[in-house]
Parts: sequence; C-alpha cells; structure tokens
Amino acid sequence: MSLVQFLGIYFVHRAGIAVTTVGLAFLCESIARGLAAPMFGALSDRWGRRPLLLGSALCTAVILPAFLLVRDPASLIVWSAVLGLAGAVNIPVSSALLLDLAPPARRQSVLALNYTAMSVAYTLGVVPAGYIAQQGYGLLAAVSAAGYVLVALLYAAALRGPLPLEKLAGGAGVIGDMLSAFRDGRFALFAAMAFVFPLSMGMLVTVSPLYGADLGLGEGYIGLVLGANSILVALAALPVATRIEAQGPFRFLGAAAAIIAAALASFALVPGAAAALLAGTLVYSFGEIIFSSAVPAGVARLAAAGRRGAYQGGWTLVSSLSMGSALALSGVVSGALGWEGAWLGCAALTALAAFALSVSRQRFVS
Repeated sequence: MSLVQFLGIYFVHRAGIAVTTVGLAFLCESIARGLAAPMFGALSDRWGRRPLLLGSALCTAVILPAFLLVRDPASLIVWSAVLGLAGAVNIPVSSALLLDLAPPARRQSVLALNYTAMSVAYTLGVVPAGYIAQQGYGLLAAVSAAGYVLVALLYAAALRGPLPLEKLAGGAGVIGDMLSAFRDGRFALFAAMAFVFPLSMGMLVTVSPLYGADLGLGEGYIGLVLGANSILVALAALPVATRIEAQGPFRFLGAAAAIIAAALASFALVPGAAAALLAGTLVYSFGEIIFSSAVPAGVARLAAAGRRGAYQGGWTLVSSLSMGSALALSGVVSGALGWEGAWLGCAALTALAAFALSVSRQRFVS
C-alpha cells in the first residue's frame, strides 16, 4: 500500500495522463478486483485459503512494478485491470481466513488487531515512500515488489499444516455460492449503506494526494500526513474494537459514518491546503478506527454457514467498486465545481448513510 498513494501523482505528473483517465483506470482495477473477488472467495470455501493467498502475492510481485512501463491511457487501463485480477484474492480470502481462526465472540477484536498490524506496516512504508518517490519511482517499484515476495514467503512459513474451514452448506455450485451474498436481502441492504466507507477511503487514498499536489504540497508532506493517520489507527483500533465488541458490529457504524462526513467536509472548509489535508486526515482516523473492523465483522455476522469467503468476496466487490470510483467521480465533480465541491458532495452522501445506518441497525441483528 505504500505505493498506491503516489501512483496517481506518477501517472498525472510524470506520465502526463489526464486525471480523469487515471481515475477511470483506477476504477477498471477496482472493477476487475471486485468482479473476481466473489469467485475467489467462493473457491476458497471449497479449496481452502492457502493456495489462493500464495498465488496472489507472487502474481502481484510481478505485475505491480510494470506501472513503470505505462506510457499512455491504453497501457494504463490494461495494467490496472491485470493488477486488479491479481489482487482480487487477497481481501476476501485473507479476511475469511482470519474469521476461520478467530473465536466467534472475538472476531471484531481479531480483525482490529489485523488492521492495526496493517496500519503499522503502512506507516513504516508510506512515510519513507514519499521521499523515495521523490528520488525515483523505479526504486519505489522495486521495494514494493520485494515486499510482496516477502509476503508470499511469510504465507508459506505461517500457513503450514491443516487449517480450519467451516463445512459448506448446500450444493448450489460455485456460481450459486458467488451470488449467495447478493441474494441475501439483509446483506444487500447493508452493502447499500456501508459502501460510503470504502468510497471515503478511496477519497483519502487516491484523491487527497492529488488534491495536495495540485495545491502545491510535496510528496514528502503528503506521505507524512497519511502516515499520521495510520499511527492513530494503529494505536486505537484494537482498544476501541475490544471495548465495543460486545455490543455488536452494527451499533456504532452510524457514528463512524458521521465522523467520516465531518472529515471529508474538513478538506473543503479548513483554510489552507496543508492544514486542510492534516485536519481532514486526522478526523477521518477516528471514523476509520470503528469501521475498519466493524464492517467485515458485520459481513461475517450476516454470512450463511460455509459461505464466509463468498460473503467476504461479495463485500469486496462492493468495496472495490466504491473505493475505485472515488477518483473518477471526484475528477468529474472537481472539473465542474472544484475540489471543494467534490469533498462536500461526498460528505453529504456519507452523512445520509450515517442516518440510514443508525435507524436500521436492528434489522441486521439475528
């Protein structure tokens, strides 16, 4: 993830590709990842999690550095789509594996612990990555590829022996398993509201660096601010999840969405680019602390027996489309209304979802 924040800057300012085209390419990546995720999630329910995770890490290590070969919109879209397919395994299958290993009463804490570990790793990567990017994107690509090779080696070492896997219920076949989450009315309703969380993450991850760069901020400062977000999440995610876990994953999602709405509005309303980036990112962290573990725990609560991977894959489809559309949507809106219009529009949508999540949370409790 240390590379993702700077890809938009690289494609726009180094490769000379229009921001709307870059946004479209990121959306293509997310569409490819999202469409394939239910299939890989369903296959992991049948084949197990280990082989899919190993293959994904090794494929990404090969494909990711090829962004240096992108020279025009066509090659950018092809690279994005292939990268999306390679990464389609990771989120649904790794989340399902964590849920396989976690006691049911501690799932949100386990997910928070994992998110904390990722936040620490992200901080260790993104802060120096900004300065490495200023020295050369080739070096940054090499370091990121080496990281994925290391992930594959860690998977091979840690996932030896038999792993727990919930027995698959029914015989609907792989296609039926892939579609099972979206046939579930409660899951569909939840996804229709909770999509604002990955959408806001897309705004933070892909839009805020371009927003800062367009207003004259350097990659180093942008990386430092994004790293501060990860530090806050790493410090607070596990204690908060442990404290609220007994009340269920749905109870505080409305509050989390309200915090996110305030954060997005801060990017538009706080005077000065540097101060707005800092304020918006820090406020966002407090909402992320809640939703980062509560959303996947909520999906796990809704999942049918033996279809944990399929439901996590279904949510990954929603999440990928939402997160991937952030740059494309904000590029269109900012072209007409400026950056302030893009931030405020997303803030208003998130505030609406906050209200809906608050009033409907009892419908998800079985």
